[in-house]
Amino acid sequence: MPPTTIDDVIATLDDVIADCIASESRLGYFAALYRTVTARVRDDIAKGGVFEDNARMERLDVTFANRYLTALAAHRRNEPCGAAWQAAFDDATNSRLVIVQHLLAGINVHINLDLGAAAAEVAHGAEIADLRSDFDAINRVLGEMVAGVLADVGELSPWIGLLDMVGGRSDEALINFSIDVARQEAWRFAERLAAAADRQPLIDERDRWVADFGTMIVKPGWLVSAALLVVRAREVSDVRRVIKVLGR
Repeated sequence: MPPTTIDDVIATLDDVIADCIASESRLGYFAALYRTVTARVRDDIAKGGVFEDNARMERLDVTFANRYLTALAAHRRNEPCGAAWQAAFDDATNSRLVIVQHLLAGINVHINLDLGAAAAEVAHGAEIADLRSDFDAINRVLGEMVAGVLADVGELSPWIGLLDMVGGRSDEALINFSIDVARQEAWRFAERLAAAADRQPLIDERDRWVADFGTMIVKPGWLVSAALLVVRAREVSDVRRVIKVLGR
């Protein structure tokens, strides 16, 4: 049965992370990051004063998480899970990718596809406008947590700063991925879905676009790829250690 509360989501993520540590699966990288974000949202709901409607926020957070968890469960059963998540899960088997690429592969799908779909599921039609304040609030939390974890990747990948050096000369998706821009696009996608009589064609179209965007993250051009070769040479390769650090 899918999780119905944030505590259920965290318990499920704990199981995923434990399995990934035991099997040394890089699927645990995004799961560890997401567990940290979800715990922060739970704590903010319990604290009060962060969101306008705490009950609705929990529904949004659980709906949001279940899109990822449902896709992951389907993938583990070798069942269809959507083009974008399928690509991201397949990327987890690629040992040539650096840690940031593994994280962004998951972040790309979860924000660019799942966030808008979850918002439209929680707030139908004209109700979507009432969700905007809490949508922005959860996105601030999401942005702060993701930015913090990505900054801490330096402990595991000491030469990750090389990507900043090539950033000014590159238009690669890996370099220019913006959490802020992705969240803004997610809201526009949510508005389109909320107003649609049939959402599935829009979700399918978005799924294909997100999958294509993800390809640019994991297969950048020659300039970024050259920098990644150097970054990877100094990066921690112990999957279990990486998962534990990302989940702190």
